[in-house]
Amino acid sequence: MMVYLDNSATTKPCEECVNAVNKMMTECYGNPSSLHGLGIEAMKEVILSRQAVADSLGVSREEIIFTSGGTEANNLALFGAVKARRRLGKRIVTTAIEHESVLQSAQELEKQGFEVVYLQPDSRGNISEKQLFDAVNSDTILVSMMYVNNEVGTIMPVKALSRAVKKANAPALIHIDCVQAYGKININAKKLGADLITVTAHKIHGPKGVGALYVNKDAHLTDQNFARTFGGEQEKRLRPGTECSPLIAGFGAAVNALPNISEQSRKIKELNAYTREKLSSIDGIIFNNDESSSPYIINIYVPTFMRSQTVLQELSANYGVCVSNGSACAKGKKSHVLTAMGLNDEIIDKSIRISFSRYNTKDDADALCNGLKELIANHPKQ
Repeated sequence: MMVYLDNSATTKPCEECVNAVNKMMTECYGNPSSLHGLGIEAMKEVILSRQAVADSLGVSREEIIFTSGGTEANNLALFGAVKARRRLGKRIVTTAIEHESVLQSAQELEKQGFEVVYLQPDSRGNISEKQLFDAVNSDTILVSMMYVNNEVGTIMPVKALSRAVKKANAPALIHIDCVQAYGKININAKKLGADLITVTAHKIHGPKGVGALYVNKDAHLTDQNFARTFGGEQEKRLRPGTECSPLIAGFGAAVNALPNISEQSRKIKELNAYTREKLSSIDGIIFNNDESSSPYIINIYVPTFMRSQTVLQELSANYGVCVSNGSACAKGKKSHVLTAMGLNDEIIDKSIRISFSRYNTKDDADALCNGLKELIANHPKQ
């Protein structure tokens, strides 16, 4: 049996999710926009799922837009917010360690004439509040920052975003990519002062192919600001087309199946501490993140002559352990996060990410550490 420690890439769907998807595909398969019985039943499930996501963020159901995942939600957020505020300024503030869907969107906006400020992290992946306050000025129309970094688990200063915007008297909208924080940290959109929040299902044991964007109704954004696709009335015309009700229902089921976040966090912290202690006993292992990071993620340098891609392949093939060497979306490219942190090429090329879910145990940590210890002994650094 495989030991799965790549939960920041995706998670195994929970039983509740699988049952909900199966029901929608075999029993409740009507088009949610149809007015007959099967269509109405399908729409009821979509509404219930929308309410579940809304409740989890402390917002109203009408403020949730279903998307195909985090990448589409991030794109909608950045391009929509800038289109809505473009007459009020030209500056966008983000960080150099965002997910590629934010970074590449920001780069495209630069080509369109916007000024983008990329806040640089320190060697542990931290961004300070001072950097944020220094960057946001009266010309800023959007601030976009992830809550938890997907490669090193840094918890970003998102609670300071609204204060920075208010201090600068900026017309900025605030977007928070909560993909890695959702279901792991209590998130309340109103308390964060967020106008836009990105979440996705497959990081919380839901199905792939569905996510959501929270759009604050007080931001006064219209479909003309956001729409990039045309041809229907679904999702407030922001992404028209038949709703994927099986995936949406699976998303809602996964949200409803989330355990108490505080209790879950305590268990993951214990597992993280146990794993760190075991890893520390292996000569040459270097931690790229510290204990102030999210307990769900550990990023380490592996002292072997092999590059990280080979290390993870060896761990999978010979020891039955699944980890990653960074964001799955990067598909093996050099980590832009570790690069921005100023780590040297040796460390960047030989680092792996270990990421937990609520289903992982100390036995999983033992399998990982035993595999790494043997692998390093058999393939030492030259």
